[in-house]
Amino acid sequence: MQPGVPLDEVKAPAQEFFARARARLNLDVPPALTDLDATGGIRGDLDLDPAVWEKAGVKATRPAAVLVPVVAKPEPVVLLTQRTPDLKSHSGQVAFPGGKIEPTDLSPRAAALREAHEEIGLDERFIESIGYLDLYLTFSGFRILPLVAYVKPGYRLTINPGEVADAFEVPLDFLMSPGNHQRLKRDWNGIERQYYAMPFGERYIWGVTAGILRNLYERIYAG
Repeated sequence: MQPGVPLDEVKAPAQEFFARARARLNLDVPPALTDLDATGGIRGDLDLDPAVWEKAGVKATRPAAVLVPVVAKPEPVVLLTQRTPDLKSHSGQVAFPGGKIEPTDLSPRAAALREAHEEIGLDERFIESIGYLDLYLTFSGFRILPLVAYVKPGYRLTINPGEVADAFEVPLDFLMSPGNHQRLKRDWNGIERQYYAMPFGERYIWGVTAGILRNLYERIYAG
């Protein structure tokens, strides 16, 4: 917890989420982040139809990290970004702050925090790292380790227009309600693949971002 923000000052809905997250997550880095032969704790675009993953011949080999920032408001929210439309990868899509892990990053946590600061100017002083979700493999070739974090309200953002068109908040309750988790299909290089989508107003949350949010729900609330 950030200094000066004791848990008893956080309202009940946020208390429950953060208590569950601290009990169920940790900062142990899974070997499979860099060891392609390691097993266990691996999720991703292959979840809904593993046979499609094999048929597509996808190899996820590039380690990356993203920040899953849960803001401790009375009704907690998740901070997301809208990527700029002219990026080479995932242009215009809703995403978490994050990117590939650089050789200079001391850990996936360091990479996620660095990217969050570079993309939206989120100051590390407002962030407490709670733990990692399962490693998430993508059709675009990344091995993403999502870092769930407590974010103290009151931060100021500075958007990097070269990467991010906008940053916005979505109620955690909406994202953690399985009734809002749509399972859809689309063509990918001639192969029909399934994916999650969580439309919220004018924001279309889908693909990797929705899949990671689904994993957050399963790790924190399911079972």
